[in-house]
Amino acid sequence: MSNTSILITGGCGFIGSNLCILLKEKYPAYQVVALDNLKRCGSELNIPRLRNAGVEYIHGDIRNPEDLQLGRKFDFIIDAAAEPSVLAGMGSALNYVINTNLTGTISTLQLAADTGAKFIFLSTSRVYPIACLEKINYTKGYTRFELSEQQAMPGVSTKGISEAFPLDKARSVYGTTKLASELFITEFGEFFDLEFVINRLGVVAGPYQMGKVDQGVITLWLARHFWKRDVAYFGYGGAGLQVRDALHILDLFSLIDYQLHHFGIVNRCTFNAGGGLASSVSLFELTEICREVTGNKVGAFSVKENRKGDIPLYITDNSKIQAHTGWSPKRTIKDIISDTYTWMHKYEHQLKPILDQ
Repeated sequence: MSNTSILITGGCGFIGSNLCILLKEKYPAYQVVALDNLKRCGSELNIPRLRNAGVEYIHGDIRNPEDLQLGRKFDFIIDAAAEPSVLAGMGSALNYVINTNLTGTISTLQLAADTGAKFIFLSTSRVYPIACLEKINYTKGYTRFELSEQQAMPGVSTKGISEAFPLDKARSVYGTTKLASELFITEFGEFFDLEFVINRLGVVAGPYQMGKVDQGVITLWLARHFWKRDVAYFGYGGAGLQVRDALHILDLFSLIDYQLHHFGIVNRCTFNAGGGLASSVSLFELTEICREVTGNKVGAFSVKENRKGDIPLYITDNSKIQAHTGWSPKRTIKDIISDTYTWMHKYEHQLKPILDQ
């Protein structure tokens, strides 16, 4: 595979840029191309990183099919381009999230089908409906909500949420665009012989993430502590007991690396992939970890009422992907916070205008 060529859409985003650089560092002979429209604030900072690593950068927008007419073939396309906010389209421009996350994906699929590229799609746990997630049985611990052993919903256990979880209710515009993209991917697989794998990711975090209120909560929380800004616990009584698992970007890279080089094992599969129970954290616990790592204690105010779209917990059950590939995450939430803090401290002056919000 010494002549392998890989196109990564969203290549200047958090996930895309890290995948580009890590792939090029591990496989210097590979041709790695990053395509991005630079819409997200801070994504432009990744262009020098990409070029210094030997990654080719192309300014392009997957919403414009002509931007994907690159005059060359790729062995693999990794679709990491997305409007990632779960609040996208709610009280804001609906067209952008649909055109990026669905129409853009279809354009990228067409490129893969036309050129014979294998397709790796980065989907989201947000394809699972809010109303179903709200029905998960859990207990209230001192620092977090905890999954109960007895569950009425299929696809949920003390390990977390599996691929058998229901999909038949509303989930958010963002989640719907990603699920619709998954459906189109399977159609392309059936009727255009596309080889593909779908990864439903939960929270992914680590260095170079430009966290915001509606996306990138781990980095956001750390930034609030780094620059001594208060945090807020929204919903579910305002105690910060809601739980998410978090996947270190390096663990995601190890998964993508495996899939690239063992595609026959994962072809036409859909996997949940996340940090799992061992790398899960509540907002309350996250505050304590950030205080420990930064040495800064900040205020936390509470809003007891739930916001539309809030869920009490989401933990990834990695059983299926581990059985297929042997992959499992190796890094903890403390590792994620520590590594992100090191990056934040090193580039404090560049990051302050972006992250100190």
